[in-house]
Amino acid sequence: MYIIYNIFLLIFLIVFSPIIIIALALKPKLRAGFFPKAGFYKKNLCNKPSIWFHAVSVGEVNAVEGIIKKTREIFPEENIILTTVTRTGQEIAHKKLSKTVSRIEYFPYDCLLSVKSAIKSLNPKLVIIAETEIWPNFSKELNNKNIPLIIINGRISPNSYKNYSKIKLFLRKIFDNYTKILMQSDEDAKRIMNIGAKPEKIEVMGNLKFDITGLLTEDEKEKLKADLKIQNNRLLIAGSTHKGEDEIVLNAFKEIKNRFPDIKLLIAPRHPERNESVLKLISASGFNYGQRSKKENFENKDILLLDVMGELGKLYSVAHIAFLGGSFSNTGGHNPLEAAIYGVPVISGNTVFNFREVYKYMADNKAVCIVENEKGFTDSILELLGNSELYKSSSYNAIAIFKSNSGALDFALGKIRDILSPTDNSKGSL
Repeated sequence: MYIIYNIFLLIFLIVFSPIIIIALALKPKLRAGFFPKAGFYKKNLCNKPSIWFHAVSVGEVNAVEGIIKKTREIFPEENIILTTVTRTGQEIAHKKLSKTVSRIEYFPYDCLLSVKSAIKSLNPKLVIIAETEIWPNFSKELNNKNIPLIIINGRISPNSYKNYSKIKLFLRKIFDNYTKILMQSDEDAKRIMNIGAKPEKIEVMGNLKFDITGLLTEDEKEKLKADLKIQNNRLLIAGSTHKGEDEIVLNAFKEIKNRFPDIKLLIAPRHPERNESVLKLISASGFNYGQRSKKENFENKDILLLDVMGELGKLYSVAHIAFLGGSFSNTGGHNPLEAAIYGVPVISGNTVFNFREVYKYMADNKAVCIVENEKGFTDSILELLGNSELYKSSSYNAIAIFKSNSGALDFALGKIRDILSPTDNSKGSL
């Protein structure tokens, strides 16, 4: 099966190489990290064995931030490596974890030469992959070298499950390369078992996203408010928006502003390359606006565009209401917990399959408002702004969901310690 897989990769590269070359030439984000991804790593990047964490992009980096920092506390002398696939993932990794990890690199393409080069250069003694990344050559090469490989915070969406089910005979061979597979929920565990993972390798750990670290203190929140010059105004944040959603937010904001003149709006596009087009939409709306990249604030402005990376999580701490994008654009939604942990009522569109379990849990506990369309979005915000008792209840419910969902981080750390033991276990304890 691995021979067939590698033959397929070779044919794919030969047939599509002209298209790949053109895409690399035209899209800078595709070129990001191309040479290390292709296997051109500096030789002997790690002089001693490393603990290698892998997080694909921004969401996964945010999810593993806490466990990486805790791993550093427990094993202060270890080499800790973090790899990502995307350019934005690299940016967030450098911003949040450059002082914690030993190196931040790009993850290799799943070609034998690239994989062998990465493993030789990064010298792992344990590889920890966030969520569910299945790379045949990478996992097999680790297994051949007796290097433990675990998945943490694993999840499988219904669409992925449907596609994986078609190749479960092949996947069974790949999953044999994994030491442990730690899934977010019972449903995720059942799905990965059904597509080939052995039951004895699978455990349910919960969701790292509920173990959010680095929360702002009250003093830090007050300083942030002063920096933004929010004063006594209420702030609506539209976070991680996608194409088509900014228009919905801006249309709603016009009506909301008429009813509640104190309201301010911050829009944070999910992808930096959309900043310019969103800025044009904001400009056409007729409101006074500014850009966070220019250090502008809400003084004499109704709208701010968040066009810098790495600030959205902390800005939720001073929001009054948060809208999570990707939920009106059929993208599947984004993580609502970064806002909810501050007691901020969350509003979302109804397309949230990327975080189905989280949203279902929040909806069952009245900690999120899921709406169907622009009218529902507008009406929900108006109701929260105009009904103080409803707002207090929504805020309380948002905070309460974390009290019964902590522990995933410590569970995963325990498994990491078990694998590194007995020698490494003596270096620290939870």
